[in-house]
Amino acid sequence: MATQSPFSLLEKFLQTLPLPNLQPPAWAVNEVQHRVILLLNHVLMQESEATTRLARQKGQVMLVQWRSFSFRLEATAAGLLDLAAPQAKPDLVLTVTDESPLALAQAALRGDKPAVRIEGDVQLAAEVNWLAEHVRWDLEEDLARVIGDVPAHTLAQLAQGLMGGLRQFVAKAAALLPGNSVQ
Repeated sequence: MATQSPFSLLEKFLQTLPLPNLQPPAWAVNEVQHRVILLLNHVLMQESEATTRLARQKGQVMLVQWRSFSFRLEATAAGLLDLAAPQAKPDLVLTVTDESPLALAQAALRGDKPAVRIEGDVQLAAEVNWLAEHVRWDLEEDLARVIGDVPAHTLAQLAQGLMGGLRQFVAKAAALLPGNSVQ
């Protein structure tokens, strides 16, 4: 028996709403982009091989885009990232092809990477792929610096349990979608 996911009904409903094209103010976009770069650089600095690889791409510009959101990143000599000038020509364009925020969230909960169309410099694309495959944020370590080792470990274990439960739920819900066999 084929059943339809309630998530797909919600998504269809949201797409039919006559919402105005709301754009956040430029200062808010700029601030969010700077915060994301700070987080990315924090994670990169924890892996010396990552900064070494990125330093070799000094001056290269990457355009990352999804729907109407985009950001231009530039590799620095220190092996970190910075915002590139808005008019900078990108050497690599990474476009997330899935338009649905709900589908992206479901994929993230499953631990999947989003589908991305890649255009541009092959060497830079290979380095970005290496970074995506090998660099991970050790959130527990950062949390331990603030609240101590034992509470950070306890919170990390709790979060892992919650994520495991969410992944199981998503897997079971996906099995109920039309075209999938029910186990």
